[in-house]
Amino acid sequence: MHNRVHITDVILRDAHQSLIATRMRTEDMIPICDKLNAVGFWSLECWGGATFDACLRFLKEDPWERLRKLRQALPDTRLQMLLRGQNLLGYRHYSDDVVRAFVQKAADNGMDVFRIFDALNDMRNLRTAIEATREAGKHAQGTISYTVSPVHHIDDYIKMAKELAAMGSDSICIKDMAGLLTPYTTAELIKALRDAVDLPLHLHCHATAGLAEMCHLKAIESGCNHIDSAISSFAGGTSHMPTESIVAALRGTEYDSGLDLEALQEIGLYFYSVRKKYHQFESDYTGVDTRVQVSQVPGGMISNLANQLREQNALGRMQEVLAEIPAVRKDLGYPPLVTPTSQIVGTQAVLNILSGKRYQSITNEVKRYLQGGYGKAPGEVDSGLRQQAIGSQTPIEGRPADHLPPEMDRLRREVGDLAKSEEDVLSVAMFPEVGRQFLEQREAGTLTPEALEPIPSSDRPSAEATPTEFNISLHGESYHVKMTGAGHRGEQKRNFYFTVDGIPQELMVETLDEIMLGGGAEGAVKGSIQGKRPKPTSEGHITTNMPGNIVEVLVKVGDQVEAGAALLVTEAMKMETEIQSPISGVVKEIYVQKGDAVSPDETLVEIGAG
Repeated sequence: MHNRVHITDVILRDAHQSLIATRMRTEDMIPICDKLNAVGFWSLECWGGATFDACLRFLKEDPWERLRKLRQALPDTRLQMLLRGQNLLGYRHYSDDVVRAFVQKAADNGMDVFRIFDALNDMRNLRTAIEATREAGKHAQGTISYTVSPVHHIDDYIKMAKELAAMGSDSICIKDMAGLLTPYTTAELIKALRDAVDLPLHLHCHATAGLAEMCHLKAIESGCNHIDSAISSFAGGTSHMPTESIVAALRGTEYDSGLDLEALQEIGLYFYSVRKKYHQFESDYTGVDTRVQVSQVPGGMISNLANQLREQNALGRMQEVLAEIPAVRKDLGYPPLVTPTSQIVGTQAVLNILSGKRYQSITNEVKRYLQGGYGKAPGEVDSGLRQQAIGSQTPIEGRPADHLPPEMDRLRREVGDLAKSEEDVLSVAMFPEVGRQFLEQREAGTLTPEALEPIPSSDRPSAEATPTEFNISLHGESYHVKMTGAGHRGEQKRNFYFTVDGIPQELMVETLDEIMLGGGAEGAVKGSIQGKRPKPTSEGHITTNMPGNIVEVLVKVGDQVEAGAALLVTEAMKMETEIQSPISGVVKEIYVQKGDAVSPDETLVEIGAG
């Protein structure tokens, strides 16, 4: 059928990334693969995006092994991934040899379709990945990140589409990651692209604002024959429109997908049960949220911001942050809000609000952005902010990767014998700390995925609801705690016996409030209580504006420092920030080390008179 609509289902990637923090495990995917394989989808999106990070960091799975297992279990279906152009799956630009090696290995392990995008729509950042995909004999899908701003117009998107076609893209995707498209704009955009390029068009539109079904129908009527959807039990909210619904809507028309509705419903029931296992990771934003049409903040980003503000006891300031995000975005030249720019803009907005002064602290990623390290901003950036962030440094004018020397040989040397394959080297390249930790734990045989909370029983008496098992969320990490015993309540000091993520622990504490968790994603509890840092009482007591982790300590006791000197590098919301000294003086004490979790009410470094 000439107008037949082809469906890409995102159940194995974007659906659970949007709704349960990318936590679905491979063991819950494989049992249904035979039925998914038989449906006849154009493709199944199952890899890339945040899945690679989540596999290593939380699930303790090898993402490459997941790909191989899915390839074996889905022999008749195209597998599709999301690739951030020159960023690949990390948060920085990689050299061309790393990009080519990654794409080739993904192809070798079974990937068919590479959806390749750039957060700034800087087409120069897509070229190497598109070329590498074509060289591997796979489908290169050039992607346009859709957004709305004073510097984004349909003519701009047409120009991008023509550039993507000239690069050798096999198809073009309009990626509406925030759910900003409206139905009539969708029709206008699709018609314009159909006239401009002779390539299949794909539409990827999140359901956040409740407009996805209408946008897809208008797109189909305007000549878009490829659409994304999600099995209904993982549809809606910040995910996508339901696959079953669009199949039913098109059935018996010239656009009929040809997919079996009953088979899809059976798959939906399977994932309905699976979703219950991950209830602890459910987003607070599961329904329609039209705020995105005003703030342009994707729903998944809102939930991340809410977690950060909750840790600060500042959840009531969410509206201030939502108002600050468009202001930061304007200052940065209106980047689309998609990974990594959504994190760059969102984290800076939170810092601006919580510090009480805009750009008092500027993250390293904002500095890199203003240096041109991510590519060309869509609009003009604020010149005063750029001057404040990078001083007299000359911004990069060309393609950022042209300034990066080859990296693969260095990476192989650094990973050394821990790497059993080229894939292992690439895992560490994407996420240096988390990837290396994964390989070390694999070598030691200590890989332990984070615990899943028991599924709540609806018929359990409410009086029995006091937990001896619970989850603690701290500094962006989730820890499963199980109490197994305690000393007598009347004792001055009590022993508490518990396990954290399956690791037995014992602390003698007066109250559970004294237990501070640390040690990163593996969930280990430090042997000594971390919360004994002094409260800040003077200007020389250096603190952080946001909860996070110490990435680097840049000074030592006895160092003479000037006002403005960098003392520490912290990480929060996957963004790094330098903490600078507000005064000149001598480093008297350092209360942190690399890897420590920190919060704003603690002194991290003490600066005193020389």
